[in-house]
Amino acid sequence: MNRTSIIRWTVRAAAATAIAAAGFATTVPAGADPVWPGGPDIPGIPQLTPTPPPVLVEAPCSAAARACLRLSTNEGWLMDNGRAVYGPTRISHGRPGYETPPGVFHVAFKKPYHWSTMHNAEMRWAVFFNGDIATHIGPIEEQSHGCIRMTPDGAKAFYDYVEPGDVFEVVP
Repeated sequence: MNRTSIIRWTVRAAAATAIAAAGFATTVPAGADPVWPGGPDIPGIPQLTPTPPPVLVEAPCSAAARACLRLSTNEGWLMDNGRAVYGPTRISHGRPGYETPPGVFHVAFKKPYHWSTMHNAEMRWAVFFNGDIATHIGPIEEQSHGCIRMTPDGAKAFYDYVEPGDVFEVVP
């Protein structure tokens, strides 16, 4: 190696060492305030402060309810001693002329797959709580003939959680 090559190599090594040292010198201690509000404590590293828990919406039903449905906001909850354990989940209900009645009802029976002969339609994860009115999977963008239509996740959660005899509350 000639003298020029040695000098170039030494200069490059010194520059690389200086750059690495500068990177270590600009780190922020773990307990420091974030560099910008809501951002990570150190740029490029995920935020170290925990995010706040989601705000839970109170269900409008009594402590006796195992299932709670609010028609005015198209929301449903599963309940345990007055406390929501699931939800709100989006629902839709009866259209004009086929309104879903408010009231306190009891689960009559449930079927993982039911075929409605009245409306020639399938009703997956059906939970019957008021005669021929049930919760089941259905398009929540459209109103029904009285049943409570739910997303697949919501209908399955209701089906798995409630049992015959459990209280269903439907509020306006």
